[in-house]
Amino acid sequence: MLVTAKPEDVGLSSERLDRIGPWMDSYIAAGKLPGALTLVARHGKVVYCQTRGLRDVDAGLAVEEDTIFRFYSMTKPITSVAIMMLYEQGHFQLDNPISQFLPEFAHMQVYVSGEGATMLTEPAREQITFRHLLTHTAGLTYAFFEATPVDAAYRDNDLVFNGGPGDLTSCARALADQPLLCHPGEEWNYSVATDLLGRLVEVISGQALDVYFQEHILGPLDMTDTSFMIAPEKVDRFAANYGLADDGGLKLIDPARDSSYASEKLFSGGGGLTSTARDYHRFIEMLRGKGEVDGVRLLGRKTVEYMTMNHLPGGGDLTSMGQAVFSETSYDGIGFGLGFSIMLDPAKAQVIGSPGEHAWGGAASTAFWIDPVEDMSVIFLTQLMPSSTYPLRRELKVLTYQALID
Repeated sequence: MLVTAKPEDVGLSSERLDRIGPWMDSYIAAGKLPGALTLVARHGKVVYCQTRGLRDVDAGLAVEEDTIFRFYSMTKPITSVAIMMLYEQGHFQLDNPISQFLPEFAHMQVYVSGEGATMLTEPAREQITFRHLLTHTAGLTYAFFEATPVDAAYRDNDLVFNGGPGDLTSCARALADQPLLCHPGEEWNYSVATDLLGRLVEVISGQALDVYFQEHILGPLDMTDTSFMIAPEKVDRFAANYGLADDGGLKLIDPARDSSYASEKLFSGGGGLTSTARDYHRFIEMLRGKGEVDGVRLLGRKTVEYMTMNHLPGGGDLTSMGQAVFSETSYDGIGFGLGFSIMLDPAKAQVIGSPGEHAWGGAASTAFWIDPVEDMSVIFLTQLMPSSTYPLRRELKVLTYQALID
């Protein structure tokens, strides 16, 4: 059992937290979600962990506390921590160009007009830096957005880091041949930036990304079920992944067995990890503890404090930086730190929360947030793509915050 304390011991109401269960049930009963797990912790103690529904609908297998989920972009904070660990060792400064380690990115071109063979570009006014990658302001994008000619160029060149062809080395090299969507630092565009950070972890450390993660993050934090691949002995705990069918129900898009996660050689630092509620709670407890949990320290206190500040130019929010595409967070009143969103103004964001709250989610509708004001953290896990299908995160924020009684 993950629960270690009574809600009332940490200023939460058991009765009010119990509203979360019927909320999950309503989505599952309506055929909108296969199953779900919600974990709530305060002051470092897990006070609520409830599972509902099925991890595999066809097999009739229930969601359990140790169910393994595809975390997709909730991989990004882990990769961001990895690169910041190397930053602490003095390998680079955040405003250094990444071409110091990946020379192929020294002379990037920026999209101007046209598409395909008629595309016009111009030289980038400045080089991509580590800070640009950590804040998604490098001018990179995602192939699956299907919104711009640059996205199309990614698709034409099979530039897919999670589940794509090749390996991380070849994919990163191919990325350098594509135009940037904008000049570095001009706009916030959700992108493969964190995948490129994963490649930089490899180059700087001299280790493959999966090995670096295991030796320096997953192993030390005792995250025993977190991996880029599903070991054969763990397949029975792996959840199937679903999408929205034409009739509004669920359709299977990746089975638990014979999944692409059975083997992987392209380690996506932007979206490739699978994990459990217990493991990811260990990771966010490290962040909540300013780099340390249970005597294991990965980062210094000042580094975590720096990561959880808003690093967008001029202290602006995502809206002011041109964000208009993705759905892992609202845009108004939300800034971005070094690896995750930062709540600036809950009223402007039109969602309950606290300034300084850091968070992110994944493409299969997973989410987490850490509220340093209330000293509370929440994890929500399910497997439904895309993450914009239902307002799960906003609704869960109401259900968790309304349970505070101190």
